[in-house]
Amino acid sequence: MKLSQLAETLIGSEIVKLGGEIREKIRKGETVYNFTVGDFDPAIFPIPQELEEAIISAYRQHFTNYPAAEGNLDLRENLKSFIKDWQGLDYTTDEILIACGGRPLIYATYRAICDEGDKIVYAVPSWNNNHYTHFVDGEHVVIEATAETNFMPTAELLKPHISSATLLALCSPQNPTGTTFTKEGLEAICDMVLEENKRRGAGEKKLYVMYDQMYWHLTYGGIKHVDPVSLRPEMKDYTIYIDAISKVFAATGVRVGWSTGPAFIINKMKAILTHVGAWAPMAEQKAVAVYLKDRGAIETYLKQFKQKVSVRLTKIYEGFQQLKSKGYPVDAIAPEAAIYLTIKIDAVGKKKADGTLLNNQADVTAYLLNEAKLAIVPFYAFGSSKDNPWYRLSVGTCKEEAIADVIALLESAMAKLS
Repeated sequence: MKLSQLAETLIGSEIVKLGGEIREKIRKGETVYNFTVGDFDPAIFPIPQELEEAIISAYRQHFTNYPAAEGNLDLRENLKSFIKDWQGLDYTTDEILIACGGRPLIYATYRAICDEGDKIVYAVPSWNNNHYTHFVDGEHVVIEATAETNFMPTAELLKPHISSATLLALCSPQNPTGTTFTKEGLEAICDMVLEENKRRGAGEKKLYVMYDQMYWHLTYGGIKHVDPVSLRPEMKDYTIYIDAISKVFAATGVRVGWSTGPAFIINKMKAILTHVGAWAPMAEQKAVAVYLKDRGAIETYLKQFKQKVSVRLTKIYEGFQQLKSKGYPVDAIAPEAAIYLTIKIDAVGKKKADGTLLNNQADVTAYLLNEAKLAIVPFYAFGSSKDNPWYRLSVGTCKEEAIADVIALLESAMAKLS
């Protein structure tokens, strides 16, 4: 039975495949430390109480009809104020679009800007840019970032590939790495984009930047979030932001996201999503509009939330450094942001206790799951090369008291390799 070219050529998800294996092991009663999901266990990381109460109140007030296609005006007005106060950026309500989380907004960005065959530049590892490029039948221009730059793309890496490109997809703090752009690094990229757009003629498409900053409130230590328009105001004409409550308030299932950008692009994105019907629910929009005004509650929530995430990331990082100091083939990048730790397990070529060789990174991933009960996502699931020994470890469902057991199991598994 023949279906559409898009349906027939969709790329399978390595994360979904791994998730199926994990669920089967749990179903059989096995213990699995599941650090694969970019989500939160509500028992560990609940949404803010004030937001929860506002949602309940909105439903009791019967806010259950269709919202405005662009998002309710009260939410866009309060977002305008919130963005100004927290990020220092000035956007009108006509430059803000609401949707049910970040995914529809990313899809609409690709659809509004890119035609078939357009060059779309993105670095790997990164989340889902390969799939969205496939949706619009764009030309994949893939840049492989490395540990030397904390897996963040640089202007030097990008510059040879941007001539005639239509979209540059950037993310900071980055999923899957939990690493961030430095001020100098992002300034260099912005200057490169501005120079390229000045070079292009009046009839040419400009080079636009999609800037996914879903995790930008979750930075740790001395890390400061940076963004294109704050660094280079001229970038406002070329930048579409992707943001949401999903990660900052551990509210992945509440489904309220927003884009800010040039009004002529935002309007086209709105038209696309109107046909898709990807609106954020009315009651949740009303609740978020109320909650955004309570700046004291937001600051209180973020302080404890970030502390809980940071403790988990730091303890696991320290555990990996201890294993590294003992000579095991592991490493980790110091946590910077988000809910992710970038870890390395370089065991290809090692032999298991039964003499079986770990021939490739997929074998290593399976060994970690079976022997150490550790479920993590390999960077090759995010577009990197199949032999990349680095992984994403998410702490969204991590119990702090389980960390010592995780490190001990991993050490035991590593000790059995020869």
